[in-house]
Amino acid sequence: MDAGFGSWLFVMSFGASALGGMLGMASGIFIVPILTLFGGVDLRTAIGASIVSVIACSCGSAASFLERGLTNVRLAIVLETTTTLGALTGVFFVGLVPVSFLYGLFAVVLLVSAHQMLARRSDPVGISIADPPGNWADKLRLHASYPDHVLGRSVTYQVRQLPRGMFLMYGAGLISALLGIGSGVLKIPAMDTALRLPIKVSSATSNFMIGVTASASAGAYFIRGSIVPAIAGPVALGSVLGSVVGARILMRVSNEKVRALFVVVLIALAAQMLLSAFHIELFGKAA
Repeated sequence: MDAGFGSWLFVMSFGASALGGMLGMASGIFIVPILTLFGGVDLRTAIGASIVSVIACSCGSAASFLERGLTNVRLAIVLETTTTLGALTGVFFVGLVPVSFLYGLFAVVLLVSAHQMLARRSDPVGISIADPPGNWADKLRLHASYPDHVLGRSVTYQVRQLPRGMFLMYGAGLISALLGIGSGVLKIPAMDTALRLPIKVSSATSNFMIGVTASASAGAYFIRGSIVPAIAGPVALGSVLGSVVGARILMRVSNEKVRALFVVVLIALAAQMLLSAFHIELFGKAA
């Protein structure tokens, strides 16, 4: 591998992870298509590099998010159980459902999520009506607060509709396993609209969760030889630095700007999935 291609890998992963780290999404959802379409990298190798990128992105920004109290670790552990169960269920259905149908379904889910997140723009920041006393979130002590540097005060929030949120997390894990993509793009809308979390908390908590999920599958891809050090190395380095930058940007921007950017990304991904459902290749197939 020449120095030019290595530099391109670094810059590409830096930008993708800065965006992914800020939004709490797996950067692989950007890295895989870029590597295959523009880098001529084999799909399996691209997926292996993206898994390394996700772990690096999660580790790079996790310290900042935890230090500033954005990550709700208790909630992440609870939700990760149902997400993992959904992913395991999806493994058994791989190959049974037409891929084009799954892409179309995923596009619809993304568009509905974007609409719901836009509808929440009028909600007062940090204010939500609590569920009845004695609910699951109360018993598990999931409510918390975080310091918002934009507002200049601490924002207290309450986790709502936990059973519904866990069901949606199960669906996120199921769909991600069927399509072979990260579930962060579905986790954040679920936490934002069902659990009624501030978007910054949703992003930070999702970022923590995707690192745990990716770590569980990294070993299998390494044993299969899908992780190529010459490609994964520059990608990992760029991902660590990019995620740190993304975390700092998240601290300095308002909730509404983060939500608006996430909605734009959802719509762009939905368009990509619709094109894939109809087997339309804008840039041709990878070399």
